[in-house]
Amino acid sequence: MVWLFVRENIWAWPVGLLDSGIYAWIYFSTKLYSDSILQVVYCVIFTYGWWHWGLGRGGKAELPVTRLRHRTLLGWVVLGAVATAGWGELMHRKTDAAFPHWDAFILVFGLIAQGWQARKRLENWTAWIIIDGVAIGVYWAKDLKATAALYALYMAMAVAGHLAWRKSMAAAAAPA
Repeated sequence: MVWLFVRENIWAWPVGLLDSGIYAWIYFSTKLYSDSILQVVYCVIFTYGWWHWGLGRGGKAELPVTRLRHRTLLGWVVLGAVATAGWGELMHRKTDAAFPHWDAFILVFGLIAQGWQARKRLENWTAWIIIDGVAIGVYWAKDLKATAALYALYMAMAVAGHLAWRKSMAAAAAPA
């Protein structure tokens, strides 16, 4: 899925739907409840992204890669930090969640990053690099070694995605 996103391939979205369904079950069974919820919400975002990149654009040209304005980016980061703190505290007090605050960070910023990806915002890749770093630590600590290794690969692919999308953005801005 990530490999397809790096290439701006619309088939990343249905592959993501399958991936999220599998991981929702894995995370729920290891008491990473926020990650489980995240995977279910990803299914909704994957459906939107699939539509937005393809049919929902009314036959317009391919969706270009763009950047967020600095104020908008800052607003999302502040909103994400507040939501992470609140959700993490709720999960800490009301559930037996493992690593509730770190899990909340993955949930909240994963939603933000996925939304940016659906809109083809370049900053989604930077967010994924950070999220993947946190996820590697959480999954390693929960003895999900194979998943931690997969997220290390995702992190490397996020770096590649950032470079590829930046190149795509520059090519679109170049005079014809």
